[in-house]
This record gives sequence, C-alpha cells and structure tokens, in this order.
Amino acid sequence: MSELTSAFIGVFGRPNVGKSSLINKILGHKVSIVSDKPQTTRTRIMGVHNCGNLQTVFIDTPGFHKPRNLLGEKMIKAVGSGMTDIDAAILVVEANPKFGFNADELPPAELELINELNRRKIPTILCINKIDLLEDKSELFEIIGAYSNKSDFNSVIPVSAKTGDGVEIILDEAKKFAKESVHYFGDDEFTDQPDQVMIGEIIREKILRLLSREVPHGVAIEIERFYERDAADGNELLCVEASIYCEKDSHKGIIIGKGGSMLKKIGTLSRADIERFFGIKTDLKLWVKVKEDWRNRQGIIHTLGLD
Repeated sequence: MSELTSAFIGVFGRPNVGKSSLINKILGHKVSIVSDKPQTTRTRIMGVHNCGNLQTVFIDTPGFHKPRNLLGEKMIKAVGSGMTDIDAAILVVEANPKFGFNADELPPAELELINELNRRKIPTILCINKIDLLEDKSELFEIIGAYSNKSDFNSVIPVSAKTGDGVEIILDEAKKFAKESVHYFGDDEFTDQPDQVMIGEIIREKILRLLSREVPHGVAIEIERFYERDAADGNELLCVEASIYCEKDSHKGIIIGKGGSMLKKIGTLSRADIERFFGIKTDLKLWVKVKEDWRNRQGIIHTLGLD
C-alpha cells in the first residue's frame, strides 16, 4: 500500500491578479469568492485537492497591498502567516496588466513578495495568469525574463484561470513538494471554511458584483441564524438569517435600493448560489445594519472572524 503524502502550497500576489479564480479552477470547486474589486479575499482560505494518496492544500491569501485601515493590516498579516509552514509557494502575476507591462518597473508589491519568499527560502512557482488576454503570446518571453531576473523560480507556468490552460501543469509541479504525511482533511472535504462562512462570502460576492466600488469594501456579513427544518412539502429546508453591515447610512440606502429592489436582487442571486453549493432549498432573510468605521474596530473585526 502506498504511503499517504501531502503538500501545503501558499498562493500569493497583488489584488485582482486572479489567485482565487485560479484556485477554484484547480480544485473544480468554488472555495473563494471572486469579483473585479480589489481585496475581495480578506482571510486565509484553504482549498483541498485529493488525488489518490496525495492531498494538496492550496492556501488562498488576500491580495498584497498597502493597508489603509485596521482590517487592511489584518489582511496583510494573513499574507505573512500564509508563508508559515508551507512546502512551496505560487506567485501569481498578470500576463496582461491593466496599465501595460514594463519589464524595468515590476509592481513594488510583487517585488516585496518575491524578496520575502527569497528571504524565507520558500520554493516558488511563478504562475503568469490571464494569458487568454494576450493577443501576441510571444510577449510571454519578455514577462518571463523580467520576473526570472528577480528570483530563481522552481518553475514558470503560463496559465489562464478562465479557460483552465496550465492548471494540470500546476498540479504536476505542486506534487513535487509533497511529503510523507497524514491527510489533514477528509477525502470528501474541499475547504477549511465552515458552512456559515461560505454562505456569508456568497452573499458578499453578490454585493461586490452588483454595487459600485465605494460601497462593497465597507461591507461585512454576519450569519445570525443557520439551521435546517422540514418544509411544507416534506423536503429539508435550509434557513439562513444574515445581517449585512455597512459603514454609512448612505451606503445602507444603496444596498437596500429603491423599494428594496437591490436587497431583493442580492437575496435572489445569493439564494440561488447557496442552493447550488449545498444542494438544498434555502430560505434566506437579509437585514442591513450600519456599523460606522467598523474596519477600524477590533471588536467587530474579531466578532466577524476577520482577524
């Protein structure tokens, strides 16, 4: 009988480079929410890939950025803690950054991450994401050269989280760092996140997608009640009651919308996603509450599990 092996792989990068999308594609399960807003991921999230006797745990981390509040500082600490006790790292960068690629001026946040990974002597795979957006694939040579000048990466993999190109190569490279070890997750588990947290993140994802840039960053979700009961038709019904916290009365009005239209849309999309995720009919009730400047209040951050 073959020995059990496992590998813990930390995934790092700037905001919006596609770390969460890439992990979701690798796992074939949605463990991290995604949006076009920066700092969507707020805490460390583990995604589990099981293949025979090998268990590979990918650790999604917040985008590395300059913090502007206490929550931001907690997020940066989560990046640092994500580098602890891992077998290897994946650094995700963009093949087609919004403001163009400059080989002589790589983003300071990426240089800081590279330097820290080098300092800790963590084996690192460079993943160049969003290659599907490159019209001229020969541009990859310049990108690979620029990053390779900064570190001796164990491997460089052009990938597309959108199409799945390169994902199997990531898995092949990651398993090289596996060690003989017990499996820390069951064969049917694919994340370390509790069900309530997953539901809260699903709701927050819908807010991120539906609302303007200013409002979503000041939003958090608290699951007030979470239970199952028998529905009138005899089938099981998942009942969820959740509070949406925002920082201003004006934001509360935006989230609720005219005649409650926006809150209804958030609820409808969230309910559909929750039902798909858990495979059970769901009754979802949402409330919107104002918690002024909560991102700088340690007590609320702790209550919401964001520290």
